This record gives sequence, structure tokens and C-alpha cells, in this order.
Amino acid sequence: MILKRMDPKEDQIAELERLAAAAPAGRRLKIEQELRMLRAGINAEREAAYLIDFDFKSSPRTMVLHDLRLDVNGRVAQIDHILIHWTLNVFVLETKCFHAGIKITENGEFLVLNDYKKTYEGMPSPLAQNDRHIAVLKDAFDKIGIPSRLGMRLSPVFHSLVLVSPKARIARPQLFDTSRIIKADMLKQTVENILENGGIINDMANVSRLVSKEAVRDIGRRLRSLHRKASFNYAAKFGLSECTAPQERASIHHAASLPCAHAAARPAPHPTCRACRSEHVKIRYGRYGYYFKCLSCSGNTPIIIHCGKCGQKERLHKDGPRFYRECPVCKTRSLFFTNPDPVQFPVLS
Repeated sequence: MILKRMDPKEDQIAELERLAAAAPAGRRLKIEQELRMLRAGINAEREAAYLIDFDFKSSPRTMVLHDLRLDVNGRVAQIDHILIHWTLNVFVLETKCFHAGIKITENGEFLVLNDYKKTYEGMPSPLAQNDRHIAVLKDAFDKIGIPSRLGMRLSPVFHSLVLVSPKARIARPQLFDTSRIIKADMLKQTVENILENGGIINDMANVSRLVSKEAVRDIGRRLRSLHRKASFNYAAKFGLSECTAPQERASIHHAASLPCAHAAARPAPHPTCRACRSEHVKIRYGRYGYYFKCLSCSGNTPIIIHCGKCGQKERLHKDGPRFYRECPVCKTRSLFFTNPDPVQFPVLS
């Protein structure tokens, strides 16, 4: 049973796109890197969430919580997915985007493949990260309280698993135990193996740990009540606090956060040149696709728009002076921009 789904992150994407359009070149590269990492993480979590929901959404014995952020006793944990079984076995799942591949050394160090450079680069251990998540989760369970049996307080058993894409390549060592690193499509089988191999279902001592479906659902709901949504200040992070001024928010990318639920004839907020902030711009087509040409300073501003509903990158379709944004997944279409009449703003030579 699904008790909590992923929080929407369209606002984060839209804010980074807005900042990328306004930032100077050096900082823009860092913002675009942050944007790529955010999108990759979202896609990995969505892929894992789909597989988890497919296997467990109809199970009355397993509660599923996605994207749970806990702040307990001064410690914070952003947990991708949690499964709470009615035997009080709790599976804490961390998703990682390793489409190109990962390598794990004999010492347990994690290396991620840089597909562009064709080399491995170091990264923090997701196992250690998940262990920290479990430490906070244990405090959360102490806070919400769990059922007792025969006057004795039951204690949950925590299992740490790291999920990677089914398409990811994993180079495993011979000695270091990597059994907790699994493909996302193998989760159900892994959970069943842990429950069966541990004798959790058949052993009478463990049967006494079973709680009712209502009780495990109540535990999940109380845990969900501790969720605290994160707040982000990307402008401050990248030293662009001045870009948060209200008059500057009418950028081309702010429209990306608006769900295109219908083919509306309503234009997006008026775009501005990232160099001089002039609104005197028009869309042109170049080597890398459509972009805004500034009619005041002749600067170029890239056009990056994503569907506010599904996060998919949208296409622009030209119809005379009008340009429409179209989502290939949601099949939505709305007016994005109308080029000004050529006589309005003469292009500087």
C-alpha cells in the first residue's frame, strides 16, 4: 500500500533554469551541472518508484513511502523509499543514477564511470549514506512509538539496500560484500529472499512479531506525519542573490514550472535577455535549435523549457510568428512566445 508519493520538484527545475538563463558564463556552467544532476536523480527515483509501486502497491502487508525527509533530534535524512513490512522489517532504499556504470573496490570504495572521459571517478559511499539515514529513521521510530506484544516493546529490523538502474553496469569485487547493491527490478525478489532466508515468516519467534495490517498502516502514517519538505535557495548557493528580485523573475524559464494541462492561448511571462535584461527579444533558429536574440544588445539567450507536469523536455513548434511549447509525453500544447513585428525593434548592426 502506498502511503506517500514523491514530492513534485518542478519548482526546483524551473528555478535552476531561470538562474541559468540569467547567470554569467562561469556560474552558468555550475548551475547547468546542478540541473543535470537534479534531473538525473529525479529520473532514477521515478524509475525505482514505478517498479516499487508495481510490486507493492496492492500489498496490504507492506507500506510504501517515497521521498521522505526527516528532521529528528537535529539530524536530517532525505530517504528515497521506505518499505515497512508487517513483521516490522523496514527496508530503507537509496536510489542512485549509475546508467554509465559503477565499480566497487575490494575496500568498498565506490567509483562512478564518466562516460564522456571514459574514466572512473570517486564518489561518496551510498551504503554509508544509507546507514546515516537509518540512524535518523531509528530516532523517528522512537519518536512515533511502535506496538508492544505481551508487554514487550517490539523493535523494527532495518535493512539497507541501494537501487541502481536495471541497465547499469556494476563491476563487483570478489571480497567486499556488495549484496546490498541491487538492480531496481530485483527488489521484490531480494525482499522475499531476506524474509525467507531469515526465517522471518516461518519461524515461530518471528511470527510473534507480526502486527496487524491496521497497526503497520498506522506506523506508516505516523512516520509520514514527520515529513518536512526541503526548501532550496539556489540563488544564494550560486552567489546570484540579486537574481531573485521580483522584477527579474519574468524570465523565459519561469514558465517551465507551470503545468501545461490544456492547450491554452495564454503566453508565458515575457522573457528577457540574460545579458542586458531587455524584453526586446525575438526567437531565432541556430545551430543548436531555437534561441532568443536580443534586439537591444544582440546577445543570445538559450531556450530551455520542461513540462511542469512530467518534467520532460518540451519542443517548440513554429506557426508564423507564434511559437508553441509541446510536451511529447503529456501531448499538451500551449502558446510560448510571439515574435514582435520587425518594425517594432530594429536589430542593432
